Amino acid sequence: MKRIGIADTTFARCDMARTAILAIKKEASVEIVRYTVPGIKDLPVAAKKLLVEDNCDVVMALGMPGPAEKDKMCAHEASLGLIAAQLMTNKHIIEVFVHEDEAPDEKTLAWLAERRTYEHAQNVVRLLFYPEKLTRLAGTGQRQGYEDAGPIEGGQDGNLSH
Repeated sequence: MKRIGIADTTFARCDMARTAILAIKKEASVEIVRYTVPGIKDLPVAAKKLLVEDNCDVVMALGMPGPAEKDKMCAHEASLGLIAAQLMTNKHIIEVFVHEDEAPDEKTLAWLAERRTYEHAQNVVRLLFYPEKLTRLAGTGQRQGYEDAGPIEGGQDGNLSH
């Protein structure tokens, strides 16, 4: 049975892990292992432990950085740590960060956190079980949370000589 790790933080202002777990269970029969840490910079080691010690096939790293410049720097550092953990383990860690300043109010922020988490959970299931579905979506401007950007048109129909 496939195992999905969920790493989340107490710093987040909503329970993103609950949303991820519900979304995953709706889509697939897997074992879910949750590991909650205090803050966003704790996520890389939590994710790596889930991959190595708990033998998870993939991990979702869920966090909600605050709006201050220091928070943005911490989120960037956490992202670098998550990338390093992926490279060390050769396994995917799907980063799901919702920055507090991405929404104009708390109601929209809660909606965004739930929607982005749900849509990334669907991507995790696709990554594990249906990678061809991700391939079909390549180049379509998918966004998790707000509306998709959509593909851009143009080019030379494959003619690369200019």
